[in-house]
Amino acid sequence: MKKEEFEELRYGMFVHYGLYSLLERGEWVMNREKLSREQMLDLAARFTAENFDADALCALAVRGGMRYIVLTTMHHDGFCLYDTQLTDFNSVKSPCGRDLVAETIAAARKHGLKVGLYHSLNNWSAVPDAVDALEDPAAYEQFIANTFERVEELVRNYDFDILWYDGWWPFDAAGWKADEMNARLLSIKPGLLFNPRNGAEGDFATPEGHMSAPSPWRPWEGCMTLNDNWGYHAGDDNWKRPRDVLKLLLAAAKGRGNLLLNVGPRGDGSIPQESVTVIERVGRWLKQYGEAVYPAERFSHALIERGDHRGDWCHHGPLAAAGNNLYLIATSWPGTEFVLTGLGMNVQEAELLGADKKLTIDQENGKVKVSGLPEHPIDEVASVIRMVCDAPPTMYICGGMRTPSVPHCWYDPMESDCVI
Repeated sequence: MKKEEFEELRYGMFVHYGLYSLLERGEWVMNREKLSREQMLDLAARFTAENFDADALCALAVRGGMRYIVLTTMHHDGFCLYDTQLTDFNSVKSPCGRDLVAETIAAARKHGLKVGLYHSLNNWSAVPDAVDALEDPAAYEQFIANTFERVEELVRNYDFDILWYDGWWPFDAAGWKADEMNARLLSIKPGLLFNPRNGAEGDFATPEGHMSAPSPWRPWEGCMTLNDNWGYHAGDDNWKRPRDVLKLLLAAAKGRGNLLLNVGPRGDGSIPQESVTVIERVGRWLKQYGEAVYPAERFSHALIERGDHRGDWCHHGPLAAAGNNLYLIATSWPGTEFVLTGLGMNVQEAELLGADKKLTIDQENGKVKVSGLPEHPIDEVASVIRMVCDAPPTMYICGGMRTPSVPHCWYDPMESDCVI
């Protein structure tokens, strides 16, 4: 897959599933509770995944408006969800008896989704493990050789687009031999994209838990959970609302990045209904208003750097642009009219999407008032107003009540302490 294709994906599904799902206390439970290898083997003897349905999972992603899926093939505990010749600690040799990675890839291709495979470099069940490797040079050479053999087997045996490394502790790029690792894998599968979590630069950045575009800009993907855990946690009911997910997605669109939204199947492989409900509701919104999130043209990054407030300084909701269109995604409904200032172009017409309703425009000196809106929003997640302009949209609002007539620092001249 080309980097340009990755930039256009915009929205994907992350799936954290493994032995830890059976314990219902999150994906780091082996480490946090210091579970022994014997305890993990006992857990593997209970792993049936009887309700893991890759086709249903990928169908949900498509209904949600997602364009790719990333599955955890092996998390830090070392249990593999695929057929491997390197260990019996895998789903095929468990009571499950299935290659869940192969099933997911086949389902994704059937549904037209791109495929990423998450794979931890760390392995708490390995002998030697990363701590052994840190303490002993001979153990290090064996551990790194085993890691290379494992990722090479994965790349050789499966058809996918993105290798999503994780678990880079305790080594840096030199320790993981990251450049050599990527080069060897590319020799097996040319065109494979990598995230940077083996220490190499990779093809895209992976901010976790926030949706901030890297500076200087490069292709990026923010990975976020639907609640507070990646792996299934029975006690975690802090579910995001559809509007919360939409705001994350709009942050991705504003920064020309992707949102990778996580679901954590239960131990039996079933998806919590709360996840299904939110993903489907956002999908219905995207079907109606997706042109504000999936623009046909990527707008210049120069227009969204610090100091241009097109994306974050309208008090009714985020702004997005595509071509000569400017969109207000009204997460806070303005009532029957709203005002935008600082515009560097003229608005020729405005429409409330989904209502086929033309709106009234009054504008002068970069200030436009749009009126004729209904008293209440027509969509409880967010209603969208499309403004057709006479040029690609630009917007500048200074930190004062008027824009100075002399050169000045944009807002803010210093790195912000604000958490977005």
